[in-house]
Amino acid sequence: MKKTALTMAVAAALALVGCTTTSTPSQTTTSTVAEVSQNQDFTDFSAQFIEDMWRQYPEHSLYVGYGKYDHIMTIPNAESRASSVAFSQAKLRELRSFDLNSLSDNQKTDYYLIENSLERRIWEVKKFKDWQWNPSNYNISYGFASILNSRFKSDEDKYKAVLERLKYVPDFYQAAKNNINNPTLEYTQLAIAQNQGAFAILKDDLLDKVDASNVLTANEKALFKTRFVNAKTAVNGYIDFLTQLEKDLTTKGNARSFRIGEELYEEKFAFEIQSGYTAKTMYEKALTDKARVTKEMVKLTDQLWPKYFPNKARPSNDAQAISQLIKHLSVNHVPKEQFVDEIKRQIPLLEKFVIEKDLISLDPEKPLVVRETPEFMRGFAMASISAPGPYDAKENTYYNVEPLELRTEEQASSILREYNHWILQILNIHEAVPGHYTQLVYANKSPSLIKTILRNGAMIEGWAVYTERMMLEEGYGNHEPEMWLMYYKWNLRVICNTILDYAIQVKGISRDEGLDLLMNGAFQERAEAEGKWRRATLSQVQLTSYYSGYREIYDLREKQKEKLGKDFDLKAFHEEFLSFGSAPVKYISQLMQ
Repeated sequence: MKKTALTMAVAAALALVGCTTTSTPSQTTTSTVAEVSQNQDFTDFSAQFIEDMWRQYPEHSLYVGYGKYDHIMTIPNAESRASSVAFSQAKLRELRSFDLNSLSDNQKTDYYLIENSLERRIWEVKKFKDWQWNPSNYNISYGFASILNSRFKSDEDKYKAVLERLKYVPDFYQAAKNNINNPTLEYTQLAIAQNQGAFAILKDDLLDKVDASNVLTANEKALFKTRFVNAKTAVNGYIDFLTQLEKDLTTKGNARSFRIGEELYEEKFAFEIQSGYTAKTMYEKALTDKARVTKEMVKLTDQLWPKYFPNKARPSNDAQAISQLIKHLSVNHVPKEQFVDEIKRQIPLLEKFVIEKDLISLDPEKPLVVRETPEFMRGFAMASISAPGPYDAKENTYYNVEPLELRTEEQASSILREYNHWILQILNIHEAVPGHYTQLVYANKSPSLIKTILRNGAMIEGWAVYTERMMLEEGYGNHEPEMWLMYYKWNLRVICNTILDYAIQVKGISRDEGLDLLMNGAFQERAEAEGKWRRATLSQVQLTSYYSGYREIYDLREKQKEKLGKDFDLKAFHEEFLSFGSAPVKYISQLMQ
């Protein structure tokens, strides 16, 4: 089949030879054949690269639904790290044997994505070294949960894969303990909480189900029980190890700082965001946009003030006036007990609006399930999406929401004011329709598996942020000034994510300064601001992905509008943009133009 495809491609290319007058037919023929051959060679390399990558990193293959290596767990020791570096170096040599100028535009993008991925892995092992100071890297819950939650695997496949994986758990956690050296206190505490969540996956009723099933032999069931007990002992041992470590770090005060500094931050930004801008430039852009958005909020406050405070003078201080109005409006929210139900109720309404406005095609066969965030994933974000990969695209997409019942009344009340009547709708646009859920469904359909697998977080988050404004521009919310005010508040949070992250990691601002930026500069509730501060201590660069991706997507759309004029079609723009998988926006922009 490959030879036939190549022959047909060469024939098609040769048919164009007569159109050129700049070289002789023989020269053009030789050049064209070489180029087509190079294209096919790169296609073959890409396919083999993906297969080799799954063999090298079986956990990653599990997360995208590949299935072939679900029973394997990598032990995170010095040997596996050396193997990862050697693999990356060998693949880089293969990759760089291709002549970039001979590749198609689509293939050039894949080339850059592969190159970035390989260079990043080497950098993470040899320079960033978070395998030493981030204990939350080590958690066996995700793999087991992915297998057991599958809608399409049989019980036999599930239990046999789990049986095999269980044997690795003791060695996995022993390697983790050997790796940890001078960790941050924040990552240590997160690792304790999230590993305790493993018992929500490895719970005793799993043993009962296995014992009652007919898919394992009596010997396999006995082995399952032994390995299950050993795995739980290993998890508990890791938690005990970290608990003692936490005490030592707290009493001695010698924990590593969670701030990584400018050099590492710029390098991590370049690998993760791939925007063409430096982190410092993006930080400066965010400062400019913060001032612009605040001005828009002043205008809306002037418009709405007489409606809500007819007998009260507006404060002369703009920030105070905005804050008072937002606080007044934010009491309009659902009761705590109805929070998750309200999210479920809104999803069909968003789908209806998108369909009626013909903004983008939706796939009714890809289910979205709203659920409480699993215990092993809690403590990082209030809401998130867990989407299937390209190999198991028919699996459920989960909209994870942290339950408010676990919060104090004061915390829950603050969260509800933050996710009030208007902002909860914007959150659902972002996480679900037409945000993350919709984009990730499209990503799984991309003809380039490289662009889907080596996905770019800034494009993914940027798309979700872009859709918030796009929906309001198209009339969602009936152009209510209240909705626009709350949108700008939400957008200001996106902008301040970038400012906060850079300021924490590079400039070293204090917790009080960070909370002041979020609460007084971005009008956030205390619970939200404290949660964001915590999140910023548990990640680097990721918080900048929202703003940087959004800025580039919005700018691209406006350029396309200007270029095409009356021929510009919003739905066509959306669907072409999403057709390139989750590639960095700068590459999608090149392909579209």
